[in-house]
Amino acid sequence: MFVENLLTTAQQVLILYILIAVGFFADKAGLYTEKASKLNTNLLFYIVTPLVIVNSFLTIDNSPENLKNFGIAALVGVAIHIVGIVITLPFFRKSAPDAAGIYKYASIYGNCGYMALPLANAVLGAQGVFYCSAVIMVFNIFGFTHGIYIIGAQNGKFNFKKLLINPGTIGVFFGLPLFLLGIELPEIIATPVTSLAALNTPLAMLIFGTYIAHTDLKTMLTDKNIYLVSALKLIAVPLVMIGIFRIFRLPQTLAMAMAISASAPSANNTVIFAGKYNLNTGVASKTVALVSFFSVLTMPVMIALSAV
Repeated sequence: MFVENLLTTAQQVLILYILIAVGFFADKAGLYTEKASKLNTNLLFYIVTPLVIVNSFLTIDNSPENLKNFGIAALVGVAIHIVGIVITLPFFRKSAPDAAGIYKYASIYGNCGYMALPLANAVLGAQGVFYCSAVIMVFNIFGFTHGIYIIGAQNGKFNFKKLLINPGTIGVFFGLPLFLLGIELPEIIATPVTSLAALNTPLAMLIFGTYIAHTDLKTMLTDKNIYLVSALKLIAVPLVMIGIFRIFRLPQTLAMAMAISASAPSANNTVIFAGKYNLNTGVASKTVALVSFFSVLTMPVMIALSAV
């Protein structure tokens, strides 16, 4: 099981790095530059992201049992993010103003969509994907409220209106009623929603790659804060959550799915938000890249521990 999880995680990270490499070399060749990617950030932020959230609700059956399990998984998702917020409070206070919010965001918010969902599907099947989808919903609510606060407030570009009205909350506003009422969109609407939502990972990684192209990668291994982010995101938060799972005696499948979500590496949104709010995209890119690399080793360990 450990070896299988390791290989699955490594494959997902490799796919991520291949997509990043395309963006990197496209920038170097002048085909898709950082300037162009910044324009696409708005497309990703305001159109693709809300549709990703809506689409996630459209793929879940709202049977009574699923509603109950989805609710439990959502509560665990809330706990994962609260634990992350609390654990990171004492750290990064002396970091540069354009990097402190990035380190905090990267320590709290995980890549629960691109990394957690495929791994959950490989390890646990459709049920694992279903549980992890609840965490994605919670991630979007927290990430586009508290997450925007800790990043946007760093340079004075945060306001309370953005806390309530942003792509994440708008996506939940439209998607949650569809899920609760069991509404199926007609194909003429559902197909464009699905197609645009599918742009999320490749577009985010291409943008990521252009930022990497303008980053001093030699400093990546010497930034102590990135190692601290890795320790908090990949080890501290999941270990605390596994302890909570055992206290409340969560069923094994649910516990494993939640451990996968809790131990996922830093979210791609770390880079997207850094670009959106004019923070240090180099720091964000290096952080996500290195934390994702370390997750190849840590995620299988956390999954194994949750199954004990």
